[in-house]
Amino acid sequence: MQADRKPMPPPPRSPRRSLGELFDPRLPEQIEDPYPLYARARREEPVFYCPRLDLWIVTRYADIVAVLKDTARFSSANALYATAEPLPEVRAILREGYESFTSLVQSDPPDHTRVRAVFGKAFGPQRVAALEGQIRAIARELIDAFARDGRADLVSQLALPLPGYVICDLLGVPRADMRQLRAWHEDKQILMSAHAPVEVQVASARGYVAMQRYFQAQIEARRDDPREDLLTLLVPEAIGGSAPLGMQEAVCNAMDLLAAGHDTTTDLIGNAVDLLLARPEVAQALRDDRSLLAGAVDEVLRYESPIRGFFRNVTADAEVAGVRIPGGARVFLLYASGNRDEAEFPDGDRFDIRRGDVTRHLAFGKGIHFCVGSLLARTEGRTAIDLLLGRLPGLRRGEGVARRKGFFFQRGYDVFPIAWDVPPDA
Repeated sequence: MQADRKPMPPPPRSPRRSLGELFDPRLPEQIEDPYPLYARARREEPVFYCPRLDLWIVTRYADIVAVLKDTARFSSANALYATAEPLPEVRAILREGYESFTSLVQSDPPDHTRVRAVFGKAFGPQRVAALEGQIRAIARELIDAFARDGRADLVSQLALPLPGYVICDLLGVPRADMRQLRAWHEDKQILMSAHAPVEVQVASARGYVAMQRYFQAQIEARRDDPREDLLTLLVPEAIGGSAPLGMQEAVCNAMDLLAAGHDTTTDLIGNAVDLLLARPEVAQALRDDRSLLAGAVDEVLRYESPIRGFFRNVTADAEVAGVRIPGGARVFLLYASGNRDEAEFPDGDRFDIRRGDVTRHLAFGKGIHFCVGSLLARTEGRTAIDLLLGRLPGLRRGEGVARRKGFFFQRGYDVFPIAWDVPPDA
């Protein structure tokens, strides 16, 4: 007779990984769909520390807004420096250009107030309204170039060049330079992540310094040949211009204007088309009633924020949602999580172009750093969606894989194939 066997105890459960261990915006799964992780953070640990990135992550809408408004303890100065120290060979190249970076985005009062005043009415409602015809003409021209093909890459053929040409025109640089400017801008993004192979970081450092030299030469040229453009507004008083800026500040703001002038809108257009193609009934509603376009654009910005979030440096010990964050730390305000916070946007994981008061979203920030070009981005996005839906019958995903960007704090597409029906007599 066999002896009774004692039941084996169940295997020990693996401890659940903490949010700080899990959070890494560079991982493929978090590039593709980060929102379940964000929702868990809002429920369980709305402020947490990520040792891998040496960042404190803030995930709830109300806490993000509170930090954005507390400019004394949460500073924007140098907020966009790399998440790791540059390698010695990279730093040696960067020293050939400007090492410090004072711009509209990366400054606190009183510097921020002084810099923002330079732009004045450049992006105000009247100025943007006057640009609308030009924006529509550029979008039409770009779509005309591929409308008879039946297929295109949305990003390279419309979403990138549309805001790119607009910001080049506003800055006063040749549209033909956009490809090079875009490459240099990507060099800057690579340096900010500080995780690429050393040879890539070295090449990117050279590109970043080259971009600084390009804009310095453009600004200096405006001293003797002023024009009706943004670079002329940036010419420092010290060399005969009107801007209360140093040359380093003028150059840094020119680079920031280039980035802000096309990145957000490029990603907005790609994200919008992605959402609409997955919801044909919503796309049809927009075709039937163009008055819904403005709300649709803001709902895209809320639902798929082109900027995942932004950094702040902590100047003194602070408390956020009951969590103590030490002075000297860095925080990452996760706009993309705050924009789905159920406490602020009921049923936040649902895409609803008729959602009320959606403009409260965080895609353009809040407080003194609210994006100066928000009206321009909205106008460009609305125009692109309007013309795509009106000009390309049967718009759908094309053959090939849509590829999302892998940058730390951007959410958009590098490639997005689309297709549509071409009438036989086209």
